[in-house]
Amino acid sequence: MKRISLSLVLCAGLIFTSCKNDKKEKEMEDQSETEMTSDMETEEEKEVKKVKVTLNSVSDSDLSGNVVFTEEDGEVSMTAIISGLAEGTHAIHIHEKGDCSAADGKSAGGHWNPTDAQHGEWGDSEGYHKGDIGNFEVDANGNGTVNMSTNEWCIGCGDAKKDILGKAVIVHDGIDDYTSQPSGAAGTRVGCGEINM
Repeated sequence: MKRISLSLVLCAGLIFTSCKNDKKEKEMEDQSETEMTSDMETEEEKEVKKVKVTLNSVSDSDLSGNVVFTEEDGEVSMTAIISGLAEGTHAIHIHEKGDCSAADGKSAGGHWNPTDAQHGEWGDSEGYHKGDIGNFEVDANGNGTVNMSTNEWCIGCGDAKKDILGKAVIVHDGIDDYTSQPSGAAGTRVGCGEINM
């Protein structure tokens, strides 16, 4: 009788300990999943990159403004707010060098064209430069905005065919005709901003 009682006590103890261990393992799994989810969310948050570019006047213009590039989920969006321009249509491009030191903005070099394509309108099947953003409208108060998103750019990824860091944003006083080579005959450079972190 004592043996049976002792056996029952031992079995009950083992079952209780086993259940307790299962509960601990479940809690540890839940905690691990929570930590992994938290780590993944933090990683996703880290993947949002942002660069703000100040546009300064060149060629004795009255231009001012800023451009914000934001990279998220493999896509870069660009928002430019520009003022001090004549009413009408103006061109904006990314140029190959992040150098706005020249009074006429020519230190920024030509259009950023890492794929050696011909100049054209963004998305043209005949080809276009990675810096061929295009034209935008300026209102009677001299204000204009540009919005664009693409997966053909990146911020600081190191890919020479996609990375916009070390380049410059150039605003022209004229219109990009999308056909003249190599830069669309967009006229004088009136604004320049270096794309740097």
